[in-house]
Amino acid sequence: MLILIKGANSSGKSLYAEKLASRIRQGDLYYVATMNPYGEEGQARIAKHRKQRQGLGFRTVEKLYDIDQIAVTPDSLVLLEDVSNLLANILFREQPGDWQNAFGEIMALSEKCRHFIVVTIDELSEEGFSGETKGYIQDLNRLNRRLQDCAAMVVQMKNGEPCIIKGDRNEIS
Repeated sequence: MLILIKGANSSGKSLYAEKLASRIRQGDLYYVATMNPYGEEGQARIAKHRKQRQGLGFRTVEKLYDIDQIAVTPDSLVLLEDVSNLLANILFREQPGDWQNAFGEIMALSEKCRHFIVVTIDELSEEGFSGETKGYIQDLNRLNRRLQDCAAMVVQMKNGEPCIIKGDRNEIS
């Protein structure tokens, strides 16, 4: 089951996803971290997330792309943190791919586990941007829409509170 958690930056989506994962877990619990730590701010975000999930039982796999190559057990729950980082890593690597590559990697990994929780940021406005940044925003929005279409459940984080916009909460209880 694919569960998409989306929201603005600092909306509580990661914390919610981690708590949801530890609540519905039945098998092994994996945390796929895709952030490429640039500078002090990147290091601080990674430290915050490590501390946040401490003691929840996650096996952390740090992988910038090629997440479809990660070996997980069939009864596991995988949490992907997050789509925007994965896409940027794929788009701007030495041999770049596109949003469809990211989608393919995500879907391939989702087929290997029982539950797959994917964290992403809300749709972004491309207004005021051009070039690579505008292209990235367009690709991220396309990817998020495609994931939302495929997800059994979509949760929108608003003011730190989850709002189910697709699916049934009872499916994960």
